[in-house]
Amino acid sequence: MDKITLTIDGKTVEVASGATVLEAAKSVGIYIPTLCYFEDLEPYGGCRLCVVEIEKMRGMPIACTTPATDGMVVKTNSPDLLNVRRTALELLLSNHPCECLTCDRRKKCGPNDICLRSVGVTDRCALCPSNGDCELQKVAEYLDFHEMRLPHNPREYPVDTSNPFFVLDRNKCILCARCVRACNEITGVGAIDMAYRGSQMKVATLGDKPLMESICKSCGECMVRCPVGALAPKDMSRPDSEVKTTCPYCGVGCEMYLGIKDGRIVSVRGDKEGKANKSRLCVKGRFGIKEFVHSPERLTKPLIRKNGVLEEATWDEALNYVAQKLAGFTGDEIAVLASAKSTNEDNYVIQKFARAVLHTNNVDHCARL
Repeated sequence: MDKITLTIDGKTVEVASGATVLEAAKSVGIYIPTLCYFEDLEPYGGCRLCVVEIEKMRGMPIACTTPATDGMVVKTNSPDLLNVRRTALELLLSNHPCECLTCDRRKKCGPNDICLRSVGVTDRCALCPSNGDCELQKVAEYLDFHEMRLPHNPREYPVDTSNPFFVLDRNKCILCARCVRACNEITGVGAIDMAYRGSQMKVATLGDKPLMESICKSCGECMVRCPVGALAPKDMSRPDSEVKTTCPYCGVGCEMYLGIKDGRIVSVRGDKEGKANKSRLCVKGRFGIKEFVHSPERLTKPLIRKNGVLEEATWDEALNYVAQKLAGFTGDEIAVLASAKSTNEDNYVIQKFARAVLHTNNVDHCARL
């Protein structure tokens, strides 16, 4: 792969040919604020926050869509750039709740504290699902934003709670279109789009119907790419630690991290290094793990039916019971059902056991779980 060399803020950077200025800066740890960029989405250039100055180039091009070229000289943090970015940020915030960006108590308040700024109960910083993990807050801190100079007219859209797993709060939306692009580029579903124009623009389904009346698959890929609190899980809880594992729902082998708090699974996120899924998960993997793992109906011990009643048994008792029952059958009298929840390796062993040990070719594998 061809390499090119450019200079960013006085630092020599070598990247692969075809990389953008933003990708080149990120590769050496240089922060350029952006809200519409996401590494696995096509460059969009909507938020206008990643403007830079490039030697021998007019104006202030945006870093996320400008290809890096050999010998290019880039500046990312001049006073003029910071002023332009602050103006772009204020335009974004003209319709967005911004109390959390201008309040010096944001990191001190808890959900039950009284807001000293007399903010509405439902609009308090501590109740925002992305508070403390919001990319908008990070950009505001970088730009030293403390005061709105433009008129502030928050939206008053009804919150869409029709989806059983996450909510769509358009009042917090910054129109970065990450969710729309994820739905189109990642899942290929196209359940949402940027509807209307001008000050009326918003993320909407076909016919502006609730999410659950659209073709949405509830995979949550839109939600995990939202930089603010516009798309957020309904049962939001921040984990104390994470454990890497493989999704048990099918044999694809999607890798994920389970967030643990007080001995329970409280969150699930895809592993971007996972070779099978590259951070992506389906609705079952992202939202279905917690329900069945902690279900009170889940069996924790083998059961053997005695006198018509299922009674708890040890694993040795259960395996011996099964072995004794199977010993009385041969060949075509036995059938083996494999499971789509098992890995390919486990299913290979199952069919080998059926053919080599039980001497039957009656092996089935379908969507039966």
